[in-house]
Amino acid sequence: MDLGLAGSAAVVTGGSKGMGLAVAETLAAEGARVAVMARGRDALAAAERALRAAGAPDAVGISVDMTDADSISGGFAEVAERWGAINSLVHTIGPGDGYFEELDDAQWDEAFALGTMSGVRSIRAALPMLRSADWARIVTLSAHSIQRQNPRIVAYTASKAALSSVTKNLSKSPAKDGILVNCVCPGTIVTASFTENLREVLAADGLDATNPEDVMTWIDRHFHQPCDLGRAGLPEEIASITTYLASHRNGYVTGATINVDGGSDFV
Repeated sequence: MDLGLAGSAAVVTGGSKGMGLAVAETLAAEGARVAVMARGRDALAAAERALRAAGAPDAVGISVDMTDADSISGGFAEVAERWGAINSLVHTIGPGDGYFEELDDAQWDEAFALGTMSGVRSIRAALPMLRSADWARIVTLSAHSIQRQNPRIVAYTASKAALSSVTKNLSKSPAKDGILVNCVCPGTIVTASFTENLREVLAADGLDATNPEDVMTWIDRHFHQPCDLGRAGLPEEIASITTYLASHRNGYVTGATINVDGGSDFV
C-alpha cells in the first residue's frame, strides 16, 4: 500500500528511541524526510544513523528539552529553516511513573509538562508549517491507561488523559484546513526502556522482560489487566498504525482515539 509519504517531511518528538524511533524509522522507510527531537545527543546521533539506513538520507536529530517552551520553539524553528513546511507531526513524549503517595507538587508539574504541555507546545510551534504544506497530519501518543487505570502511573495517566482530550478537541479547529488530528493509545509495549527498567522486577518472578508473553503474564499477575492476545506489544506494531494516520493515505480519520493494546476490556 502506497501511503503517499515519498518526499514528505515529518517531525517525531521523542524519536530517538522506543516507539518514537520505530515510528520515525517506518516514516523513513516510506520515503519521508524525518527530523527527530529528543534531549540526549548520543541517542539522537544513533537515531540519525538508523533513519538514514532506513531510507531518509537527510534525517536530522535536534536536541530539544521538551519541558522547556523556548527549547521546543527553537527546535521547530530549526525545522522551519531547513524545510519550510512539514506534512506530519507525531508526538510521543511521556513522563515517568510513580504512586500517588510518592509524588510531590514538583513531580506532578513535571508530569504535566512532559505528558501534556510538551504536546501543546509542539503542535503550536508546528501548526504554521503544517498549514503551509499541501497536506498535513498530527498524531499524538497517549496511553491505554487513560481508560484502564493503574495506580503505579497516576500522574503519567492524568497527563496523558489531558493530552488525549486536547487532541480530540484540536481535531475540530484545523479540519477546515484539511489537517487531520488523531490520538493513538498504546497498551503495554516492550521497548528497550521498559525492559531496562523492569528487568530485575520480572526476573524476581522468573520472567523475562524482553519476552512479550512473559511481560503480559507479569501484568496480569500483579495488576489483573490481561489482554486478549495474551502478550505485550512491540514498538513496530505502534509504528504501523501511527504511520498510516500520519500519512497522506489517511484521508478521512480525524478526531479518533485509537487503542493499540492487544484487546482489553475497559468496562
